[in-house]
Amino acid sequence: MQRQAWIIGASQGIGSALAQGLARRGWRLWLSARSRDLLEQVAVTTGGTGILLDATEPSSLHKAAETVFANGRPELVVMNVGDYQPMPAGEFDATLFERLNRSNYLACVYLLDTLIPHLRGRGGQILLNVSAAAYRGLPLGAPYSAPKAATLNMAEALRPELLELGISLRVINPGFVRSRLTDKNPFRMPLLLEPEVAARRIISRLDQGSFEIAFPRRLAWMLKLLRCLPYRLYFRIVDRWVLHR
Repeated sequence: MQRQAWIIGASQGIGSALAQGLARRGWRLWLSARSRDLLEQVAVTTGGTGILLDATEPSSLHKAAETVFANGRPELVVMNVGDYQPMPAGEFDATLFERLNRSNYLACVYLLDTLIPHLRGRGGQILLNVSAAAYRGLPLGAPYSAPKAATLNMAEALRPELLELGISLRVINPGFVRSRLTDKNPFRMPLLLEPEVAARRIISRLDQGSFEIAFPRRLAWMLKLLRCLPYRLYFRIVDRWVLHR
């Protein structure tokens, strides 16, 4: 039977690269994004079915899901929607926090609310594209890393219970992947990957049962180590190596 996937945030970056990679492997694809023109381009090149939606609007997700599940049986749903803007503490902006919270956290909440009734009892895999930034807060990244950390925490809390319902909830925690969002960074990004490389790493682990897909490994393990350090030592490292003080 032909495998099926629904990729949300498929118009560019990792989402587009995933669509291309899965299409080459013969998957039937449902593709969603807000940008009609970009989405249509990906749909044409992959043979997928494009469905416009705004992941920050629950009604939009519910309507799209009704269309997808009425016409197909995706075993894999990927949430690749996100937003990013660096923010120095001296330019604190609550509006930016609200915007990034909707895109990076609440969109995942709305997706789960939409998907669980459709997948309960029939099985399926949900992949949330989180970020290695979820491991620990870093300067300039508070509006981004805070909702990412919330998404990771939510997924950790829900995974055991969802497995009992036949639903595998997993997370992708990539490091730096070239995109219109990472292009905003004013600093050199270590171990920067192209979207196609990131997509290949994700696809290679789709059929594994692990909770997390993290890459590149060197960066992921370094950030995980920082996550374990006591605050006094952690902030000393941040002052020296990040803030250069």
